[in-house]
Amino acid sequence: MKILVTGGAGFIGSNFVRYMLSKYPDVNIINLDALTYAGNLENLAGIDDRRHMFIRGDISSVEDVETVFKKHPVDTVVNFAAESHVDRSLHFGTQIFIKTNISGTQVLLDISRHYGVKRFVQISTDEVYGSLGSSGKFTEKSIIQPNNPYAATKASADFMVRAAGKSHGLNTVITRCSNNFGPYQFPEKLIPLMTANALENKDLPVYGDGMHVRDWIYVVDHCSAIDLVMRYAEDGSIYNIGSDHDVPNLEIVKLILKILGKPDTLIKHVLDRPGHDRRYAMDSSKIRKDLGWKPAYSFEEAMNKTVDWYLNNRPWLEHIRSGEYVKYYDTLYRDRLPVSGKYFPRN
Repeated sequence: MKILVTGGAGFIGSNFVRYMLSKYPDVNIINLDALTYAGNLENLAGIDDRRHMFIRGDISSVEDVETVFKKHPVDTVVNFAAESHVDRSLHFGTQIFIKTNISGTQVLLDISRHYGVKRFVQISTDEVYGSLGSSGKFTEKSIIQPNNPYAATKASADFMVRAAGKSHGLNTVITRCSNNFGPYQFPEKLIPLMTANALENKDLPVYGDGMHVRDWIYVVDHCSAIDLVMRYAEDGSIYNIGSDHDVPNLEIVKLILKILGKPDTLIKHVLDRPGHDRRYAMDSSKIRKDLGWKPAYSFEEAMNKTVDWYLNNRPWLEHIRSGEYVKYYDTLYRDRLPVSGKYFPRN
């Protein structure tokens, strides 16, 4: 199997590359990544170059993508490449999200169709569904109603993938996963951010009351689900992927502090971000029933493995938290005053 993995130097993409190469001796991977702030060649350190080729390129560039297909015929495309952070889409402009997430996906679809790709896997997100109330879970038939620019562009990409299948007969599948955590995650996301700050005894900035609920899944379990969908899912299908572990952000932060032996006094509640979805929860019964998938790791086991990884890879963490990240962190949190007294969250 020859797979084009886009965004393969990022968090989930690099974990998927490692997962596939370690599990299947007959898999060869072409890894296309633009190496934006979230793409990091250090994420690919130690990978066997005999079956893995890295190419720097932008999925929104027809020239970049077509060059890859001309030189390296592939039978499967797995599209991880995306601008993926909600706060960046809110505070730093939406054009790059439109360019990468929508236009880039369309470029990949067009060229995949032209070169006869056998399967196109679109890696989406639970955020396309919007926000849940106090009960219920998202199913694959839930209404698409994104509440922030990032989620809106990912929803748009999903529709373009669907259209490519319906209009042109491209074999496509879509996965929508809950919040991932694990090794190599850029520290703008909750778990690596809080872990890194706690290690340095810095304040842990928690949005609002911290009771925003997310379904958390270990990245290796996500990769195993993608593998099954890529190989066995019916053409045109959509699969939700979640671990059924729905907990508030504040509980996650306190668990990190407990693992590290740090005090809860490091927690600092800050003003909430605009349009912050209150609750996500995924119904992943379809993939469990159809493809026999289930998480291999308990939440507690995966959290301990994740925190241990950051503890044992301090040079990676220190390197990635320099430069642009410092400027970004300062811009995002500098003017967010701590919240005291009763807090009224945005819905």
